[in-house]
Order: sequence, then structure tokens, then C-alpha cells
Amino acid sequence: MANRTPDQAQDQAYDPAAEVVELCSDLIRIDTSNYGDQEGPGERKAAEHVATLLDEVGIECQVVEAEPGRTSLIAHWGGGGDRDDALLLHGHLDVVPAAAEDWQVDPFSGEVQDGYVWGRGAVDMKDFDAMLLSVVRARQRAGRAPERPVVLCFTADEEAGGHKGAEVIVEQHRDQLAGVTEAVGEVGGFSATVRGRRVYLIEAAEKGMAWMKLTARGRAGHGSMINTDNAVTRLSAAVARIGAHQWPVRLTPTMEVLLATVADLAGTEATPENAPALIEEFGGAARMLGAVISNTTNPTMLSAGYKVNVIPTEATAYVDGRFLPGFEDEFFATLAELTGEGIEIEHVSHQQPWETPYDGDLVAAMTRSILAEDDEAVVAPYLMSGGTDAKHFRKLGMRSYGFAPLRLPADLDFTALFHGVDERVPVDALEFGARVFDRFLDQV
Repeated sequence: MANRTPDQAQDQAYDPAAEVVELCSDLIRIDTSNYGDQEGPGERKAAEHVATLLDEVGIECQVVEAEPGRTSLIAHWGGGGDRDDALLLHGHLDVVPAAAEDWQVDPFSGEVQDGYVWGRGAVDMKDFDAMLLSVVRARQRAGRAPERPVVLCFTADEEAGGHKGAEVIVEQHRDQLAGVTEAVGEVGGFSATVRGRRVYLIEAAEKGMAWMKLTARGRAGHGSMINTDNAVTRLSAAVARIGAHQWPVRLTPTMEVLLATVADLAGTEATPENAPALIEEFGGAARMLGAVISNTTNPTMLSAGYKVNVIPTEATAYVDGRFLPGFEDEFFATLAELTGEGIEIEHVSHQQPWETPYDGDLVAAMTRSILAEDDEAVVAPYLMSGGTDAKHFRKLGMRSYGFAPLRLPADLDFTALFHGVDERVPVDALEFGARVFDRFLDQV
């Protein structure tokens, strides 16, 4: 571990990582499964738990509830000096569902074993919630609230697009975000090992989201007769075309920087032609990064019919489409060609991509805070394949980044744990993340 700052060395009782493992386990034990519909327990209990943790150190929260049980929290911390450019630190409280029979441990046990905290949300994203809470509580107790005004936001519904969480805050409670110029949230700052070097990936961009329902309608009839207007046939052909389409490589400024960094480690130069090979240098993380050098469309759900000998009137499918910043027009034009005629496309969720320039004081603070704890690290930006609440907060003009720092073992297939079975996060990584984030707050 790198040396602490003089102030921290003098205060032996100050430890921003002291509670992080316990806090993470406790949050995992609160089931906040989000099924994307009206089912599920909601986020209320987790929000109340977080409110209690903040209240214990003298930080008051405002509750924002989109509907019963779908609860978010907002708190204001620090400031009081000359600065009026607030920083938003945000994390979500909901998780995707988990089937207990598939796991080695109860997914809502928060069990600590083999050097890991196990459970649904361990990496997405109750780990960062715990880091943030551990650091804030430690700093508040020590009288080290940041000089810069900070807005803390713990949201509902991120896993279903944020429509009952961050979107509600932005549309109905934007006064709580007055003065915020920059935002930091999830899915960035984790390490991947490339050619023996730890490369920490800072999220500086996200693909746009196009969750779509495709509907084909035809003529109902008996399954034994000829029918040239079969909704199932028409839809199936469209879904097959969409799923099999090979989207061309397209590099945004963020990925150009990342690939140049990797190319330097590999002793070559980055080009669109060798981009896929450079992505493979990331090992398991290529699963995520391989999806951000092109647009993508993945069919995810199919539904049609009610009896084997009845040709139905209607067939439906769902497609998860993601498009790169600057390539939305190309995405939808190609999608229309692939879908063909006679199929209705309805947007379940349509959210814009974003890309923040990888420069400025906040980027410098993130880089310095990582290097202070891991002096051999390489720090670079990347484009996120999924979506976060940043899509909503950026509507208010904030510069956004993903920075939930984790120093990970080289042999851990980290990206496979997002929404995966046996989701878990190393204890050492949690403690590392809390220390790094504490340093980061000293510099913002």
C-alpha cells in the first residue's frame, strides 16, 4: 500500500475502509430485486437503511418515491466555502433478480468467504454504495467533509432504465441538483490485466439504449392449411436477421484513447482493423469491451401463439439494441432494413448515448488517487456497453464519469459477474476502493 497523506498518518483512528465490507454485506442482505414490472420488493428498505446510516453521522436525507416502495434518497454534504460547483455522487439500490438454486451461496446472504463478499449486487452496485457510505461516514466523523458541495444520491430502478428513480429526480426534483456540474457513478475504475499491467478503466462514455418490442401481425388460421400471411414466420425471419447482423467497427474518441493505450503496451499501433485483436488483450473484460467498438442488437424474448394447430394473429419479440455516440442514425437506418416490412417497432426504453471528454481536474483527481494506491497502474477511459443513471443526470448538463475503483485479481473474470451467477467482489478490492475514493474526495 502506498503511504498515506500526512494528515491521515497522524490520525490513526481514521480509516475510510473500516466499514466497507460490513456495509456491502448488509446492503446485499436487503433484497431489492427489480423485475422490470410491478413485481419485486422495491427499494424502500434499502433506502431506509442508507438514510439511517447517514443520519447517524448527521447527514439528513430527502426521500423521493416514484410509487409505493420505489424509493430514492438525496442528501447534501460538505460545501460551505467559496465553491458553488457541486459534485454528484450517485449509486443505485436495486439489483437484477437471482435464482438461488443456481448459486453456490444464497444470493441475498452477503456471505463473506474465500476473500470475497458474495451476493446479488456485490459488483452491480452495492459495492460502490458501500464504498461511498464507508468513506462519507468516516470523513463526517473525522470532520473532513469536502470543501466542494456534494450531492449524494441513491436511486431506485436503475436496472429497468431508471424511469422510477433517476428520471423522476431529474424531472420532478431537479432543484435538489442545482449547481451540480459534474457527476460520478458506477462501472468505472476497476482493473483489468493487460500484458502483466493493471489497466484501470474510467467510464467516460455510454452506448445509447434502444430496448424495442417488435410485433408482427398476420392472418389467423388452422395449422394444417397453407397460410402465406404467418406472423410467426415474418417475425422469426426479422429476428434472425437482426441477431446475425455483423455491425461494422466504429471507434469513438474514448475508445481511440483506450486502444492507443493498449497498443502501446502491446508494442503496436491502434487501427480500426486491429481493434478486435487489441480488445482481446483484456481477456474476460473483452466480453464488455468488444461490444463498444460497434453497435449491437441482441434478440432477448419471443412470444407467439397458444395452441400447436392454431396459426396466431400476432407474434412479438424483444430486442436489446445499443448504439454508439455519434452513430444513432446509422443504427436505426440499418435496423429498419433488417426488420423489413410488416413489423411494428415500439420503444420500451430509448435513451441517448453520451461521451464526456477525458480531461480536466476530475479526471486528474481520479488518476492521482489510483496511482497513489497502485503506483504501477495504467489509467485510461473506456466506453460502457450497458447503461447507468448517468443518462438521466446528464440531461442537466453534467460532465459524467464512472469511478467505482477496484483492484482486481488478474484471474478474476470480473465482467462475467455483472448480472451473473455467484456474483462476488474481493474484500481487498472493496477496501482498496474505499481508500482510493477517499483520496479522490481530497482532490475534487
